[in-house]
Amino acid sequence: MVTMNNNLYAQSATLSREQVKIMEHQLDDVMELIDTAVVKRKLAEVERACATTPSILNKARLGIIYHETALNFLADTTYKGFSKKSYDILTEVVNMPEAPLALLPFVKSYRASALSLMSGETKKLALLGDAFELFADAVKTYSTVCYAPEFMRGSVAENLPWIFFKKKRFAKLDFQSIIDKQTYDADFANWKIMSFTYWAWAKQFGKKHRTLAIQYLDKAIQLDPNYQAGRKRAEELKEALRR
Repeated sequence: MVTMNNNLYAQSATLSREQVKIMEHQLDDVMELIDTAVVKRKLAEVERACATTPSILNKARLGIIYHETALNFLADTTYKGFSKKSYDILTEVVNMPEAPLALLPFVKSYRASALSLMSGETKKLALLGDAFELFADAVKTYSTVCYAPEFMRGSVAENLPWIFFKKKRFAKLDFQSIIDKQTYDADFANWKIMSFTYWAWAKQFGKKHRTLAIQYLDKAIQLDPNYQAGRKRAEELKEALRR
């Protein structure tokens, strides 16, 4: 478990990559899940843990798994309202003065994404604008030490209808930025994030940069031997580009 000391309450400029990576390991099992059976199992597991031990970390984990549940079951009315549950609990964590600084890049990124999911569920476009304001703040504050702000913003942006072209542009900017940082620091993002990122980049730039896109798709496939991240979609896109 993460030791919560005064160093983690300092200003964002003092947050180190090492602190972020330590926190990432505490959250990784509830982030970026695509297997619905795993999502359901983790949901039950984290809800029990938070009920028994309502620590800041467990609350953050609960907010994130609520986000993953909402995302994976968008069309299932059984899980209607989970995006709001995610947003509410992550907002609670953000407003806790004692919340460790290294937790905030993840919590603020998933909070913004949860708000975008709420926008889609409620058809309230103003919430999408609010979500991108939250993303902008997270990117400005944490993107040099954590992949989450740009990855989450890019993931939301790539799925928006074309009429939101001003927001969709972030898909190209954010995934390119993550790849640039990964090139400089091979430990910037984990294999799961990079598999998704290489696929997402190829989706955005594949027609214009076909050769590089296929190279990135090969990386996405190689990083994900067990189909837990971007491999399936990368294989499908690679085949489409070859045609």
